[in-house]
Amino acid sequence: MAGNLTSAELDAAIGAGEIDTVIIAFPDAQGRLVGKRVSARFWRDVVLPHGAEACNYLLSVDVDLNTVEGYPMSSWETGYGDMMLIPDIDTLRVLPWQQGTALVMADLGWENGDRVVQSPRDILNRQRERLAERGLVAFAGTELEFIVFDDSYREAWAKGYRGLTPSTDYNVDYNLLATTRLEPLLRDIRVGMDGAGMYSEGVKGECNLGQQEIAFRYAEALQTCDDHTIYKNGAKEIADRHGKALTFMAKFNEREGNSCHIHLSVRADSGDAVMSGDGEHGFSPLMGHWIAGVLATLREFTFLYAPTINSYKRFAKGSFAPTGVAWGIDNRTCALRVVGHGSGLRVENRVPGGDVNPYLAVSAIIAGGLHGIEHELPLPDPLTGNAYAAGGETLPTTLREAAALFDGSAIARAAFGDDMVEHYLNQARIEVEAFDAAVTDWERVRGFERL
Repeated sequence: MAGNLTSAELDAAIGAGEIDTVIIAFPDAQGRLVGKRVSARFWRDVVLPHGAEACNYLLSVDVDLNTVEGYPMSSWETGYGDMMLIPDIDTLRVLPWQQGTALVMADLGWENGDRVVQSPRDILNRQRERLAERGLVAFAGTELEFIVFDDSYREAWAKGYRGLTPSTDYNVDYNLLATTRLEPLLRDIRVGMDGAGMYSEGVKGECNLGQQEIAFRYAEALQTCDDHTIYKNGAKEIADRHGKALTFMAKFNEREGNSCHIHLSVRADSGDAVMSGDGEHGFSPLMGHWIAGVLATLREFTFLYAPTINSYKRFAKGSFAPTGVAWGIDNRTCALRVVGHGSGLRVENRVPGGDVNPYLAVSAIIAGGLHGIEHELPLPDPLTGNAYAAGGETLPTTLREAAALFDGSAIARAAFGDDMVEHYLNQARIEVEAFDAAVTDWERVRGFERL
C-alpha cells in the first residue's frame, strides 16, 4: 500500500530530507497509541539497531496516567523501570498529517529478552500463534463509529464536555446532504489514512447527531488492530487541526452509542477458505465450532469487548447494540451476526463499542473460536426474529459483573495466562473504584435542590 515504508525506503527519505522525525509507538492497556518521537538521525543510529526504552508504568496507569496500585509488573516497590520498545519494521509508514514524520509500531520486551505478556500486542500475537499451530490465519475488520462536534478539544475540555454543538442537527444515517458540511474533515481523514498505508472503503452518516463511520478494508488481524489504533489517534489529530473534536465514547449521551463491530474470519495459511462448506447454512464443521465457541465465551469475555464503565451504557434494547447471548444469520439484533459467503463468510461481533481495545477484543474472539474448535462444541440453532425479546442469557450489564465473570473464567486463564488476567482485572478494579467515588452531574441535578 502507498504510505507503507521499508527500512531502506525510510532511510532514503531521511537522506533526502523528506523525513526528520520517527514516532515509535505501541498500544497501552486502554488501547491508546503511546510512545515517543525521535530524530531521524537517532532512529538510524540507535533505535533501529537497538530499540528504545519507555517506563513500564505505561501499561499500569489509569486513563488519567495516574500511578495506581495492584500491578506486579510496575510499582514504587519495583522502581518503575524500563521496558524495551522493539520496532516492528513491517509496520513502518508515513504519517501525511504530520510534517516530515514516519511511524513504526513496537513490541514490548524486558531487558532479559522476555516478552511483556501484559502488552496488548503480545496478547494478540500469542493467539495468532495458537492459530498458526493449526495452520490458520485470522482476518479482521473493525467498524469504528464516532461523533463529531463543532467545538475544539480545548473548548470541549473547558466546558466540561457540556453544551457541545454536534456537527449535524438530526439523524443522518446514510444521509448525503447533511454530511456534506463535514466532508472537508472526513475527506482529510480518509485521504490521510490512505496515505499512511491503510485502505479506506468510505464513510457514511449514522443515527446520533454528528455521528459518522469511516470503514477500512479487512486485513490480517494484527495489521487491522495496528491500523485501528493509528487511525483512532490520527482522526483526533486531524479533527483538532479543523478546530473540531470527535469522540469514540461507547455512549456519549442517551441517543445511539458508538459501536465497533468486529468482523473476523479465519483461513488456512495457504489462503484457502475453511469456514464455508457443505453443511447447514453453508458452514464447514470448523465454522460451526467457531461460532459455538465465541458464543459460549461471550459472557466470560465481555470485559475484553467492553472494558469501561461507559461501555455498558450502550447495551440497550432496540438500540442496535446487543443485550442477549445469541447468534443469527444477517440479524442485527443478535450479538453475533453471520454474513458473507465463500472466503468472505465471517462472524460480526456486535458487542464492542468505540472505546474497545482492539487487540484484546480480537484476542478474545480468537480464543473463543479456538475453544469451540478444541472442544468440538455443537452449534445452537440460529435465532430468528427479535433477539431483544427472545429471553435467554444476557450480556453482563455492568463492568463489575463482567470483571467477576472474567475473573472466574477457567477458559480465559487457560487462553491468556494468569498474569494477563490479573493485570486487566486490576484495571477493571481501578475503573470501578474511581466511578464509585465520583459524584456525577446526574446526582447533582436530582439531589441539589429536590432531595
